[in-house]
Amino acid sequence: MTDAPKAGDVLRYPYLWARQAGRGETEGRKTRPCAVILALRTGNGQTELRLCAVTTQPPQSGTHAVEVPEIEKRRAGLDGGVALWVIVDEHNVDVFEQSFYIEPQSQIGAFSSAFTKDLQAEMILALRQRNSKVVRRRD
Repeated sequence: MTDAPKAGDVLRYPYLWARQAGRGETEGRKTRPCAVILALRTGNGQTELRLCAVTTQPPQSGTHAVEVPEIEKRRAGLDGGVALWVIVDEHNVDVFEQSFYIEPQSQIGAFSSAFTKDLQAEMILALRQRNSKVVRRRD
């Protein structure tokens, strides 16, 4: 990727779950679709990304997750034959310009702006309830 991702983009990314990071793991076990929920320009001109995992596993009770509608699966280049959820109560933070994990050609597709706003609203709710985990993927 030459241009920084923006909110709504869906990338192939080696997501590191908070439970794995808590056990001392530093690398995601597999590359999976992840949604860019926020893309913020920092004071030094870099792009900080907040990425949430897309999974086929139904969310556990109490998890903040949003099921991906069929039309959004198509827009994002995801498998329409399975149920998918975006887990928004945990996320990886990565700086695009310094990332060791975002590969060229990693973008699969993008969610609509309306669905992205739904994801952002659910993430904000999880943050306000202090029910969110963050894994920073930078030094």
